[in-house]
Amino acid sequence: MLTSGRRMDSAWMTLERRGALPAELLSADIYDSWMRCISLGLDTLRPPSPELVSSAVLRQEQQRCSLIRGLALAEMHTLHQQIAGSNFMIAFANADGLLLDIISDSSFSDTSDAASIRPGTVWSEASCGTNGLGTAAYLKRAIVVHGREHFFPRYSNLTCIAAPIFAPDGELAGILDASSDCMSRQAHTQALVAMAATQIENGLFREYHRGNILIAFHNRGEYLHTLSAGLLAVDNEGRILAANRAASVLLHGLPASPGRRFADVFRTKFSVFVDEGRHKERQRLQDEVGSQFVATIENARQFSMIQAVSRPRPPAPKGVATQFVSADPAIASVVQQVGIAAVRKMPILIRGETGTGKEQLARHAHVASGRSGAFVPVNCAALPDSLVEAELFGYAEGAFTGAKKGGATGLFKEADGGTLFLDEIGDMPVTLQAVLLRFLDDWTVRPVGGTKRQVDVLLVSATNANLDDSIAKGRFRSDLLFRLNMLEVTLPPLRERSDFAEIARHLIQQIDPLMDLTDGAIERLAELDWDGNIRELRNILSRLSLAEPGDLIDEASVESVRVHSGGERLAGKGTGSGNLKPNLHEIQRSHVLTAYAETGNNISKTARRLGVSRNTIYRALRGKQD
Repeated sequence: MLTSGRRMDSAWMTLERRGALPAELLSADIYDSWMRCISLGLDTLRPPSPELVSSAVLRQEQQRCSLIRGLALAEMHTLHQQIAGSNFMIAFANADGLLLDIISDSSFSDTSDAASIRPGTVWSEASCGTNGLGTAAYLKRAIVVHGREHFFPRYSNLTCIAAPIFAPDGELAGILDASSDCMSRQAHTQALVAMAATQIENGLFREYHRGNILIAFHNRGEYLHTLSAGLLAVDNEGRILAANRAASVLLHGLPASPGRRFADVFRTKFSVFVDEGRHKERQRLQDEVGSQFVATIENARQFSMIQAVSRPRPPAPKGVATQFVSADPAIASVVQQVGIAAVRKMPILIRGETGTGKEQLARHAHVASGRSGAFVPVNCAALPDSLVEAELFGYAEGAFTGAKKGGATGLFKEADGGTLFLDEIGDMPVTLQAVLLRFLDDWTVRPVGGTKRQVDVLLVSATNANLDDSIAKGRFRSDLLFRLNMLEVTLPPLRERSDFAEIARHLIQQIDPLMDLTDGAIERLAELDWDGNIRELRNILSRLSLAEPGDLIDEASVESVRVHSGGERLAGKGTGSGNLKPNLHEIQRSHVLTAYAETGNNISKTARRLGVSRNTIYRALRGKQD
């Protein structure tokens, strides 16, 4: 039996010698694609130069596709995080194969294969022969084109995994592709690309129908906020406007096409369903053939006919930070996605290193949601093992020894009508994870010694832990992760952001509105590693603001900051630009050593207090020993 590589070698030899294709040596999709290429007059030995549109045409198309591009870029960044370090490139093209955006590993960018893969190139089969983007666009379904399956030998070092993205009307809207060298081929990447494409499709569906009633449903309640949930858009009279692909699968054979009515599909009357939506977030639905579903109206709050019976809300918090610096295009895409998800009350998971601004992004989500309740942050790592449920869900008077008179509402109830921010979710005890999972099933809380009550919260979680690794080690529940990350975003470390200057000036204005930074000062600051990210930068800028008596921090001001033994901050004389890193690193090291002593020489507590990684603490301690 021939291996895949030898089959392709034989196919090439047959094509070159006889001018014919051996169908038995190729998969049906690749064979048909090669035949299309031959009928177009393409010659495997004479590949045309890749078609390249003008920069003006590219900008015009990028602007026309701004909605789907915003959704795609967010998924591309997430996808890149999932397969980073594997010599991959993530690409997004329009329905015609015009490449609009690329995110790639530096190792891939440096290869010769990457030279012709750039925004503005057209990757249709007519231009580039059999390839992931072009063939997926033609077939309108996902495909993998591996190595010599490409029609032109120049691309035989690549494996391309492509999936189509459809608009709510069923028309092809774009193509998502992950390409790598053949040696980096990963079996699970195809599933990740397909999931990302579905996420984009669902995002488009919700955007197209944001003014209509959006119903999510699934046979199993735990999948209601996942990619496998069905989505229906209906008008106020119960007429179906659109259904996503998952809905078509779940309602197979039933008349759920545009123009049909809710009552044509479900046994529950639309008026009853809407009325129940005023009181319950979730309810049961039965279709006309008897299948049972759990359903929810995702955007009930925007319709007066569905809004829950009014109830007192706690006053909106004052002084909530609403600004999130996002001059970096990748960050701007993340902020946009978080805002949209918050309006829809989709659970959001924010990943990123310590100090990257995860809580500030969560606060942005709270403000963007327009919710009138409080923003309630919960440090999951600091929750006590005893009385955990009492802390979260509250307790009735006399529920246990020591319970205060009148009982307590609990953190979840405090967030009713607002946002619950679960920080350091990766450090949540496994026993508490089960409690949280039960809460997410029906959004009800049961105070210790009290009765159940439903709450309305936007749930935002954050972690700097590797949850996939934690799941593999049994420290985190995979079913909980699926419930928390309906939208998952990653904040890059400060050293990888292109808007360092904007962040630094934003922080100094918060510290002292009368102070500013020169370009030279920012350039010097940008040279540091910033292991503690934005939190560490804020600490250094606070020290600089105290050291500088004027209203401008310049390059000389940065270079003159010195820390003497014992941790006392003094303003010293300028020592030249070459001493910048030792000076500021000495400031950081002294700050670390002081906190290390105050925490009883506990490395984990020191890292948590300063908002830096444990590696930073280890480096500071090694410097002390040296």
